[in-house]
Amino acid sequence: MEQSSDSTISGRGTGQPMPATVTLRVNGAAHTLALDMRTTLLDALREHLHLTGTKKGCDHGQCGACTVMLDGRRVNACLALAVMHDGAEITTVEGLGTPEALHPLQAAFVRHDGYQCGYCTPGQICSAVGMLEEVSRGVPSHVTADLAERPLLTLDEIRERMSGNICRCGAYANIVDAIVDVAEGQA
Repeated sequence: MEQSSDSTISGRGTGQPMPATVTLRVNGAAHTLALDMRTTLLDALREHLHLTGTKKGCDHGQCGACTVMLDGRRVNACLALAVMHDGAEITTVEGLGTPEALHPLQAAFVRHDGYQCGYCTPGQICSAVGMLEEVSRGVPSHVTADLAERPLLTLDEIRERMSGNICRCGAYANIVDAIVDVAEGQA
């Protein structure tokens, strides 16, 4: 069976991508965008909204550089299609704090030198925000010893929960110190 040379994924046979209108609430502001249906949340944030704090690392969900908060949970924005999150509440590193009023984790990363080149830092910070929220809700991890009890925020828990965020500079010890600092302040 021969396939027509002008057929497309969109099914319209025009050779043009099928556009979709999506409204995303990003850092408290609503943005309505006309996007190709294949646009990732990461590309919508970086290329369409010009929020470049969220980084494109591996583009395969393996490095965590693109981690953002989506409806209160951390996600790899490179793996999420923007059209699937119409109306969603998204927080990027830009929405956590300002240079004048840093989020506690942003301030702790500075205080503990939890960054070196800084490329992974926005994803690390967003992931740490989500991770601390997961622990506060009692969500267990792979290393949680007793699934019937609220997880304790041990160093092993932090390392396991942050394992999806890679730092090529190797600032892991300082990142963990920053997270412990904030967690102790919240306790």
